[in-house]
Amino acid sequence: MLKNKVAVVTGGTRGIGYQIVRKYLANGAKVILFGSSEKSVNTALEQLKAENADWQVAGRWPKLTDAAEVAQTIEDIHREYGRIDILVNNAGISQSTPLYDYTAEDFDKIIDLNVKAVFYAILPAAKLMKAQGGGCIISTSSMVSISGQTSGCGYPTSKFAVNGLTVSLARELGKDNIRVNAVAPGVTLTDMVAALPKPMIEAVSRNIPLGRPGDPEEVANAFLFLASDLASYVTGEVLSVDGASRV
Repeated sequence: MLKNKVAVVTGGTRGIGYQIVRKYLANGAKVILFGSSEKSVNTALEQLKAENADWQVAGRWPKLTDAAEVAQTIEDIHREYGRIDILVNNAGISQSTPLYDYTAEDFDKIIDLNVKAVFYAILPAAKLMKAQGGGCIISTSSMVSISGQTSGCGYPTSKFAVNGLTVSLARELGKDNIRVNAVAPGVTLTDMVAALPKPMIEAVSRNIPLGRPGDPEEVANAFLFLASDLASYVTGEVLSVDGASRV
């Protein structure tokens, strides 16, 4: 589905991001994954190569909140591979701090990585995509961008911003043949969730109409669809993959 496409995936060393990388590689893409450190990137690359030595995968670890460093990294990748067809903005952090305990630094931290870093990656990538005749940008949103959450207002605020950026840029960049979408996962069995006590997971699952949390690979399937030609007329969408658990 993605044969000979070049994809950049931020936050690609674990969880949903890692499954996106696997899914893209299995469907013929060349993938450059971004991680928070050289160590985490190399560990992910070793695991991927152990699974399939023929997969064309590489890694980088730019500081995503540094606009100049991100732009330079993306330009270097474009120079090496000749093009960038797909950009996935998956890196991010969650937060559940009650409002009365928030500090300005707490709020800035989540906005810097979840919103500004998304913009910092999109800006240079979109310019290159325009010059090459088109491309695809997908960002990770969240079910809380639709329903909000009862504590930690910075996280849903950041994901509301991702949705706004997605819908607005889809309208602006359509003329350049650049599709812009987002995926909004619900409760998903990442390492963090899977480590919770079984009774807690069961309690959460009772509020999900499908009766269970999602699997990271199920979320990655949505990213595969949106990056592929099957979604050639899909842009400006925030696709919920949450078992209908949104409020």
